[in-house]
Amino acid sequence: MELKGEYRIPAPRERVWDMLNDPVVLRECIPGCESLEGSPDEGFKARVTTKVGPVKATFNGEVSLENRNPPESYTISGEGKGGVAGFAKGGADVRLAEDGSETVLTYTVDAQVGGKLAQLGSRLIDSTAKKLADQFFASFVEKASAPAAAETVGQRIEEVVHEVEEVVHDVEEEVEAKAAMGFLGGPIVWGMLAILAVLLVIFIAT
Repeated sequence: MELKGEYRIPAPRERVWDMLNDPVVLRECIPGCESLEGSPDEGFKARVTTKVGPVKATFNGEVSLENRNPPESYTISGEGKGGVAGFAKGGADVRLAEDGSETVLTYTVDAQVGGKLAQLGSRLIDSTAKKLADQFFASFVEKASAPAAAETVGQRIEEVVHEVEEVVHDVEEEVEAKAAMGFLGGPIVWGMLAILAVLLVIFIAT
């Protein structure tokens, strides 16, 4: 089975690379994924339940990332066993290319299936694989796009906070000025004290 695809992701290449290596993101995006543990360096172990035509099975598989060239490309190699349903194994070359502020992801898959899955026919298997890939990347693109919106909101919040801080600073200065004016009763009291001081000097002089 050979499968190729291309997806445009509205996010910087570095971020797309990080997300493609994040087990939490992958687990949430892979259709039917029940668990996914591991790391890019040590590989991943996954448990996925999916349906291909009339055959529904749970696959336990191991995936490794090879030929890693961050943030440009890597090769995914793995094998999944679904009991009586059969097995699937193979690899995929994934490449990320910058296009302005977006990232173009292309992949080429070369896989083999056995058991009941192999009896379903290549056309059904290919269409199901393409469908699952589309579901994965639709979810992935949504997650990759979300931070950009969150960042915009965060920037606006920072702007509002800055504006509020400026207003608070102006208010503090005004309060301090009024407080200084009101110290010991303000200018009126100061004037009276000045007059008393002058009278006291005159009294002493006389």
